[in-house]
Amino acid sequence: MTTSLATPGVLRRFIKYMALLTFVMFSVWAVVKMAQNSVPGDMEVRQGDIFLQDDKFAAAITKFDDALKIQPDHRGALAGKGVALMALNQYDEAERVFSYSIRYLSENLEADDPTGKGALSASYANRGIIKDRTGRYQEALEDYIEAIKLDYDLAEGPGWIQHILYYDKKPSSVLGRAKYLYTQLQLPQDQRLMRVPDLDAKQRRYKPR
Repeated sequence: MTTSLATPGVLRRFIKYMALLTFVMFSVWAVVKMAQNSVPGDMEVRQGDIFLQDDKFAAAITKFDDALKIQPDHRGALAGKGVALMALNQYDEAERVFSYSIRYLSENLEADDPTGKGALSASYANRGIIKDRTGRYQEALEDYIEAIKLDYDLAEGPGWIQHILYYDKKPSSVLGRAKYLYTQLQLPQDQRLMRVPDLDAKQRRYKPR
């Protein structure tokens, strides 16, 4: 006796098998596409990002260094390592990392690469924060202005989703800090108030997504 798709039980099994096959094929396609789009060192950067989110900065640096051994100019690894070094207050080394990233991206960035543009903006912003914290206010302002010119959205600070998820209060943005520094630098030196600890403590580090 032959079976037919018109038989309810056979039809249900057929639909179930086709749904499973579709899921399997889609999963295989997704893995293949991810592999095709992956850059050497991406896996290590993802692992480093997890450590970064957990405030395990030394472990994050190790993973970012592993990525840089595989891909010496990996923009995500450079950004992550710089941010982790900043978190550990290793400002000299962090500044060297961001300066290298700025040089490399400036020389190699394609015009139609918004991700690279965001990475370059973040490097300028983070280097500006380091200069700001170490009292080089005019240099910090110049870096902030470059970050703003490259990526105004970044300069405005985190979006509302990030604000709700990660911040009790809106942190000082690159744009806000740049405006403040500019205003203070116009004043006579003895009238300037360059540091406001309560506000400065809210200034975040920038890691491009």
